[in-house]
Amino acid sequence: MEEGSLFRSLLAIIQWWGFNVTVIIMNKWIFQKLDFKFPLSVSCVHFICSSIGAYIVIKVLKLKPLIVVDPEDRWRRIFPMSFVFCINIVLGNVSLRYIPVSFMQTIKSFTPATTVVLQWLGWRKYFDWRIWASLVPIVGGILLTSVTELSFNMFGFCAALFGCLATSTKTILAESLLHGYKFDSINTVYYMAPFATMILGIPALLLEGSGIMSWFEAHPAPWSALIIIFSSGVLAFCLNFSIFYVIHSTTAVTFNVAGNLKVAVAVLVSWLIFRNPISYMNAVGCGITLVGCTFYGYVRHMLSQQTPGTPRTPRTPRSKMELLPLVNNDKLEGKV
Repeated sequence: MEEGSLFRSLLAIIQWWGFNVTVIIMNKWIFQKLDFKFPLSVSCVHFICSSIGAYIVIKVLKLKPLIVVDPEDRWRRIFPMSFVFCINIVLGNVSLRYIPVSFMQTIKSFTPATTVVLQWLGWRKYFDWRIWASLVPIVGGILLTSVTELSFNMFGFCAALFGCLATSTKTILAESLLHGYKFDSINTVYYMAPFATMILGIPALLLEGSGIMSWFEAHPAPWSALIIIFSSGVLAFCLNFSIFYVIHSTTAVTFNVAGNLKVAVAVLVSWLIFRNPISYMNAVGCGITLVGCTFYGYVRHMLSQQTPGTPRTPRTPRSKMELLPLVNNDKLEGKV
């Protein structure tokens, strides 16, 4: 790899890590330190900021060409994706309200396992035995982390786990619904974020509107807090741009390894800021999970390089890899 190309890849990975970790920490700060315990509204703010940001990038600044989608396809293909996309982000924010960042990020690493199981059960897709073997340390690490988590909360745990299912469903739907369209992360947000705002706006208003008004009256510095909340939305959109940059600046293997190291960085930074208790066995479980995710990505890559005629494991094309959660993981990779 040339020196300039290596530098560009490192820069892409570092800025991706920076935006991702900052968004996750800010969301946790909003729920824990600002006492703004309204995950639907936080998600809605992110969708609004992302809608505006994508419009500016594509329509005003013209930094990315618009991928034209037939109006009928917007409702038949994009809307179902947006609905699952919305659920994914909301569940991520709900889990952040109730469990530490370290625990939430570890559970999100369970996504490869849920994706394989859903494809096997619902789509009857063939998977090489090495894929199944690579899931063993992921599942084992998640179990160990959950059993030894000192700040375990069942509601937060379930929200994060169902968030994994939503992420997997979104990835699988992308393969079937978006065939023929080569979406990148910016165009994905351009089409899906407005739909997600429309889906979530009324529930957020009805379920959290009165609580927000009470919070606004009771908080000592509500306007400063609102600036932080909307800043997290702006950074959530910037995360999408960073995802687009890193995918086109690195290889698939590098992207996979960097993604798992990103989780480790998020766990470390969150511990340094929030000081949530982490036991030795809990840290071991997190490490096992991340190693398992890295091994899973390596196996998928090796099987994708098999010669024609050899049974191949179904895989998501790199263009689909850009359909990540708005905030975390990978949202806008988890996404929130």
